[in-house]
Amino acid sequence: MDAVFRALADPTRRQLLDSLHERNGQTLNALCEQMDMTRQAVTKHLAILEEANLVTTIRKGREKEHYLNPVPINEIADRWIGKFERGRLNALSDLKKRLEREEP
Repeated sequence: MDAVFRALADPTRRQLLDSLHERNGQTLNALCEQMDMTRQAVTKHLAILEEANLVTTIRKGREKEHYLNPVPINEIADRWIGKFERGRLNALSDLKKRLEREEP
C-alpha cells in the first residue's frame, strides 16, 4: 500500500493515470504526446506506476499498451474511507461540487 501512496503523491503520475482513465490502452508514444517531458521521464513514471500495480501492460507486437488498474485505489478507499461515514462524505462532496459550479 505504501507503493501506491508514493506513486499517487506525484502530480505527473496522477496525470498519466487520468490520461489512461480517459482512454485506456495507450502506447508510450501516445502518452508522451500528452506530457511535457522526455520519453525517458515518462518511462520512469510508468515504471513506478507499474510497481505500485496501478498500471498494467500488454505487449502488442513491438509496442506495449498501458492500462489503468483501479483495484489498488479501490482497496485504499475501502480501507480508509470505508472507516468513516460514507453518507456524510458523499453529502460534503456533492455540496463542494455544487458550490464550485456556482459563479461568484
